[in-house]
Amino acid sequence: MNSLAVLEINTDLVRKMIVEFIRAEVTRVGYTRVVVGLSGGIDSSLVAFLAAEALGRENVRGVIMPYRTSNPESRADAETVANHLGIETRVIEITPMVEPYLVEHVGDESRRRGNVMARMRMIVLYDQSEEFRALVIGTSNKTEALLGYTTQFGDNAAALQPITDLYKAQVRQLARAVGVPDTIIAKPPSADLWQGQTDEGELGFTYDEADAVLYHLVDERRRADDVIALGFEPRVVRRIIELVERNHFKRVPPIVAKISARTIGIDFLYDRDWGK
Repeated sequence: MNSLAVLEINTDLVRKMIVEFIRAEVTRVGYTRVVVGLSGGIDSSLVAFLAAEALGRENVRGVIMPYRTSNPESRADAETVANHLGIETRVIEITPMVEPYLVEHVGDESRRRGNVMARMRMIVLYDQSEEFRALVIGTSNKTEALLGYTTQFGDNAAALQPITDLYKAQVRQLARAVGVPDTIIAKPPSADLWQGQTDEGELGFTYDEADAVLYHLVDERRRADDVIALGFEPRVVRRIIELVERNHFKRVPPIVAKISARTIGIDFLYDRDWGK
């Protein structure tokens, strides 16, 4: 069943909203610059385009962080985006950083290796943000965030997340509208954490399936049986629900044990708590 028509967005309006969001949230805390990890994929490419539009290309640094098994095409696509935008770019190889640990402690466990690499890349990004006097801008989309298809304190770490309210299908729409190269939009999504890895192969369903099911479950608040009755495969619906529920902890800040009358994240939340 194809329910993606309900995910059509007004790309002009959404583009304007996100550009204004980036500009406002970066400058509100006293910064003018951002760093973005460029993977060569659609999500990071779109964020780079939007950040350059919001802040000016001179205020965006793209960081490319290959591992020895990374697909060379990923780096080439990342460099294509950086060159098109005219943003400053750093290429920082993470192999010598992670290899000693992987060899001694991880071995061939793909998931653990991927998590180590994702977190090392975020260490690099935050250090680059300190040097550049910038904020780290995130690249996670709504589909990934809801499914928990992210590494906690790895690729989901950021000071702001401009596209986390866009499903993957909506990311594609906006990417086309802002001018992300078609070759990047069309290629199979991959975190490029090990050879041959693809997002959809690891998840066990397509992003189109996930987007449609999640829209009905989350945005329309339908029950599982109602979504299945629309024609979706029961296995896929139940698996998606399982992932959303199991990975909720990745979508919220660490939970604080409440002891005092004013607890961070519970009773102390906003500027108005200081009387502002």
